[in-house]
Amino acid sequence: MSFPNVKPVSRPLETGLRRIIDTKTKPPGSLGRLETLALKMGLIQGTLKPKIERPAMIVFAADHGIAQEGVSAYPQEVTAQMVANFLVGGAAINALSRSVGMTLEVVNAGVASPIPLEGYEHQSMGKGTRNFVKETAMTRDEALEAIARGAARVRHHASLGTNVIGFGEMGIANTSAAACLMSRLCNVPIDECVGRGTGLDDRGVIHKRDVLANALAFHADAARENDAIDTLAIFGGFEIAMMTGAYLAAAEANMTILVDGFIATSALLVASKIAPDVLEYCVFAHASNEAGHRRMLQHFDAAPLLQLDLRLGEGTGAALALPILCAAVAFVDEMASFESAGVSDKKA
Repeated sequence: MSFPNVKPVSRPLETGLRRIIDTKTKPPGSLGRLETLALKMGLIQGTLKPKIERPAMIVFAADHGIAQEGVSAYPQEVTAQMVANFLVGGAAINALSRSVGMTLEVVNAGVASPIPLEGYEHQSMGKGTRNFVKETAMTRDEALEAIARGAARVRHHASLGTNVIGFGEMGIANTSAAACLMSRLCNVPIDECVGRGTGLDDRGVIHKRDVLANALAFHADAARENDAIDTLAIFGGFEIAMMTGAYLAAAEANMTILVDGFIATSALLVASKIAPDVLEYCVFAHASNEAGHRRMLQHFDAAPLLQLDLRLGEGTGAALALPILCAAVAFVDEMASFESAGVSDKKA
């Protein structure tokens, strides 16, 4: 398959954007990271007047065969139950998306149990991945197909005018998949990648770490060197693969991408191996309370906007960061310049 065509952010407008930002009625740099965000969004959109249009959140849901190894505090059927909760508007991401005006879409990427309600996007790759302790989670072709389906969902939103997007996920045991992807692709010990996930106790964390260490050893020579698609196929989930494609398509469409927590960032890790320029379109929304996420943010040399000790997933951190982007474009659009306000600028 051909991946979305991700190009570096265009720079011709940078000087003009900086001048607009610097000549607002404030000392230069005094709005801190709002100024950096405004510049970034203007460059992504290729305009001196960045704006936010139809912000959207896509939540991808899927199950993981690794759940059979007891690496989660919750049973696998919770994935389908939570998708139903999304569909009736009762989950955290529903409340937070509503509160910030984000359109919410739920995608069945591969949920194992029947979902008792309609209203989601049917993109299922099957009833969850296979148990990667014993075999690869999916085939390479399945990983590529999931990437393509995730990209297609973003292109749909682009056709409706969306220019800011976030991705969330739901999938029992998906922190285990994310931890293995991180360990392999960042070349860090699994101990630095494993956390409590949905709330494991100390004994549960030790068991999870041991299971994942064995899985990594079992697949030590399975992937071609630095091949992100092979690694995704071995350890990933269908929702992670679809998010990978979603990141690439969002960058191709010149969207500003709000990056959520551990699992969402693991998908970005895969996407960045395929097309490194995808990172130019990303705003890291928050640092979660999952230890692996903080380590992954260090890998990207990322400075997240928020630090609220979140560890829910679903895209909640990305939704919470949207008002900060709104503030960034608002000051560019609404603040007077020194000249227009008749205010004396600083002395030369």
